[in-house]
Amino acid sequence: MHILNKKESTLLFLNRIHKLSDNFNSKNIIRFSSILIFIMLFVSSNKVLAQNNGSLSATGSSGTNVGTTAAAFLEIGAGARAQAMGGAYTAITQDATAMYWNTAGIGRLPGFEITFSHINWILDTKYDYFGIVKPINDIFSVGANITSFGVGEQPVRTVQLEGGTGEFYTAQDVAIGVSFALNLTDRFSFGINAKYINQRIWHSSATGFAIDVGGLYLTQLKGLQLGFSISNFGTDMKMSGRDLLNVVDPDIINEGVTNIPVDYKTGSFVLPLLFRFGVSYKLILSSISSEMTFAVDLLKPNNDKESVNLGMEYLIFKTIALRAGYRSLFLNGNTGGLSLGFGLSLTPLRSKFEVTVDYAYVDLGLLNSVHNFGLNFRF
Repeated sequence: MHILNKKESTLLFLNRIHKLSDNFNSKNIIRFSSILIFIMLFVSSNKVLAQNNGSLSATGSSGTNVGTTAAAFLEIGAGARAQAMGGAYTAITQDATAMYWNTAGIGRLPGFEITFSHINWILDTKYDYFGIVKPINDIFSVGANITSFGVGEQPVRTVQLEGGTGEFYTAQDVAIGVSFALNLTDRFSFGINAKYINQRIWHSSATGFAIDVGGLYLTQLKGLQLGFSISNFGTDMKMSGRDLLNVVDPDIINEGVTNIPVDYKTGSFVLPLLFRFGVSYKLILSSISSEMTFAVDLLKPNNDKESVNLGMEYLIFKTIALRAGYRSLFLNGNTGGLSLGFGLSLTPLRSKFEVTVDYAYVDLGLLNSVHNFGLNFRF
């Protein structure tokens, strides 16, 4: 039996380390980094959400957190296809609306794409989403998006002039974003969407900045995909402007002091932070040239309780799509419900150009229902 001396033991140890480094190639490093990014984002999102919920609980409030965040228009989903599938879209993201649901999805788009969707929202408000995506190569994709929400001109009314003063005001919310996505491996993609947010009503406004991050994993089981996203992680928003300037009499008893100019200070509100985790499965029915897609999303927001979105799509001959879904499952007294829709894809003259028209009917419970229209161009 040979006993290794100190020099031989050292050489043997270094040789084993060298073999391990050879096996741990760049692909393994990328996989390890991808997993590490996912864990860090998941833990950080839960900590932030817990802090937000904890701060509200510390105030002694026994109700829900609904209505406690700014920029509520960021919670309206983009795209008629996603809306028809109940918002269960985190692990699907096959179009430019991925910049809203899960930015990592634009890394899997095959070509240049433009999307537009419109909703006649409640109380005569309108919601519009525009997105454009360009894959640079097989690894890197970029995109830009604009979200607009608001109402047309409304007459200014006062207590004294209930019929109107002759002036008109508007209320408009806008978010402008830039997206980047990387295919870190042949199965895992990571994306970031950085956005500028502005809310304006007449002469007052609030501004904020936020980022959305997401990951998409194509599992080894064909058709099964996993996705996660964290949306609206950013600054607080606070209204300011000339509409908050006023003149008051601080002492109505004494006549010596009148018409003191004041500037009202409003409170700050956090953005509607949301963590999503989604699973989707595509079943190919080759015998009849069709496919079925099933999707489930788990949602954890900072302004409400956890919920589940469900969705499905039946695609026939890659041309006609029938969709259905259910939003906000397990929430009591919510504004979620059933959603239905369809899509039609056309390729004129067998070219590489493809146009898709989508429609979705979405039940909002106590807020009735809305109709969503979408148009998508792919080159």
